[in-house]
Amino acid sequence: MSKLREAPIGVFDSGIGGLTVAREIMRQIPQERIVYFGDTARLPYGSKSRNTIIRYSRQIVRFLRTRQVKAIVVACNTASAYALETLQQESDIPIIGVVKPGARVAAKESPGGNIGVIGTAGTVGSHIYREYIQSLRPEAQVFEKACPLFVPLVEEGWRKDPVTEIVARRYLEEMIERRVDTLILGCTHYPLLRSTVRKIMGEDVVLVNPAYETAIELRELLRQEKIDNQGHNKTEENPYEFFVSDEAERFRAFADSILPVDITTARQIQIEEY
Repeated sequence: MSKLREAPIGVFDSGIGGLTVAREIMRQIPQERIVYFGDTARLPYGSKSRNTIIRYSRQIVRFLRTRQVKAIVVACNTASAYALETLQQESDIPIIGVVKPGARVAAKESPGGNIGVIGTAGTVGSHIYREYIQSLRPEAQVFEKACPLFVPLVEEGWRKDPVTEIVARRYLEEMIERRVDTLILGCTHYPLLRSTVRKIMGEDVVLVNPAYETAIELRELLRQEKIDNQGHNKTEENPYEFFVSDEAERFRAFADSILPVDITTARQIQIEEY
């Protein structure tokens, strides 16, 4: 069992957005090791079909299993929406997504049940947040809005740029008109725009960051399954490994800019082989 406790957590995303989830895992459960895979060759997932997303996700799970992971976090809202259930049915290790932890908190914390969700076209089109929130709180009003330009703006490094604020104001106009009291940042890139969203939505709106909520849920799950790492990673090796399907150097530079640790390498692999 102790060997299993020391095994890493697998985290995967369509690209770099899932690093916000990895960042929260590093903060909330610092003793855990992480193997991260970003599918940078095949992003974005938001515009792909359900079948394609399931196929990609299965390949990634197969790869992560070769790294002896003890649990997997699907750190992509679109893959959580379309592939999570299939992956859970096919797996003998715990697999969690980013949708339910965020939706659960929004349903609980929303003062008036007037909840907004922003995400990719894929996530919004799946209505997964709305359905899950209303299963927990049937009277809740859920307004969904796709914000496709947020991802390229974040990846361009324009998080604090005036252009980003102009785009955000236009996207969020509808949420302000509908007087949402709670807003879910339903794409892993969006927590990196939190300060801009906060400025536009005002101090009174509850902002839900599914990345944070997922890390908290993962911590509880590992404890329940008795596979949480009891001590710090005592070996000399780096507790965090990063793999991508393309553009390793660009990925590494972005990871370095948002993670609390230095990223020395990101290795490129042929994911289609899995």
